[in-house]
Amino acid sequence: MNSETITAKDSGTWKLGDLTVNRIGFGTMRLTQDGAALDPRAVPSDRGRALSVLRRAVELGVNHLDTASFYFSRLRSANELVNSALAPYPDDLVITTKVGPGRDQHGEWTDAATPDQLRGQVEENLRQLGRDHLDVVNYRRQRPGSIAEHFGALAELREAGLIRHLGLSNVGPEHLAEAQAIAPVVCVQNKYGLGAASPESDAFLRSCGEQGIAFVPFYAIAGHAGERGAAGAAQDAEVLAVAAAHGVSAAEIRLAWSLHLGPHVLAIPGTGNPAHLEANVAAGALKLSDEELARLDAVHRA
Repeated sequence: MNSETITAKDSGTWKLGDLTVNRIGFGTMRLTQDGAALDPRAVPSDRGRALSVLRRAVELGVNHLDTASFYFSRLRSANELVNSALAPYPDDLVITTKVGPGRDQHGEWTDAATPDQLRGQVEENLRQLGRDHLDVVNYRRQRPGSIAEHFGALAELREAGLIRHLGLSNVGPEHLAEAQAIAPVVCVQNKYGLGAASPESDAFLRSCGEQGIAFVPFYAIAGHAGERGAAGAAQDAEVLAVAAAHGVSAAEIRLAWSLHLGPHVLAIPGTGNPAHLEANVAAGALKLSDEELARLDAVHRA
């Protein structure tokens, strides 16, 4: 597979409300620093390299970016990098942001936002991105219990024109039903990946598709050997075997597998490495055989 001839358009498209996006997107969380994401002690990333990765992503047809005002390191802000690299924004670029979690100026996590504080988080994203509205805002659930008050606050901002579409993150079917009773939901962003899911999350992914809602996994390319010992190592070995047959990395196979789960599944792999970006985009066009999908499904269920 020649990644230089493949663009995100080859992954197919899906609609977030009235906004059409290519199914391979880009997550900005890892752009701001080297090492562990959102670790206040991590070394800030090279600014020039981060800007070039963003610009290259758009050149490769990526038109769905995932970001947030709380994605920052000591010297870098993901939103500022997006603004500096890409503004004035292409007409087809869809920027998805996330609100709910709180971080102080030092990067330490604070209490989650109250419903009244969500407007401030939305306005901060608007300011940093240089936009007069946000394409999609995901409410990331931080506490157990009802999300109605928080989601209702965002629905009011949608009615006011500050937000075009709404989504959810870190939620279950009961939260989605609660939110849908208040305002339309165009996407669900949950932790999900090959070998790192459950029957409940598998069913939720399928249910989102049946409702016409995008499912956006944010754990799609991680391996599990370190977490699950010998069993995880055996599973990763299976993934590597499929990868070797295609001459690609395990990360590309994990991405391709997730996209095979349904046309409503979107991918937002993030990286600060230009070569990894090209490989991630190329994974959107990777075709897996029925036999390979069966092997990977067995890994997933193990």
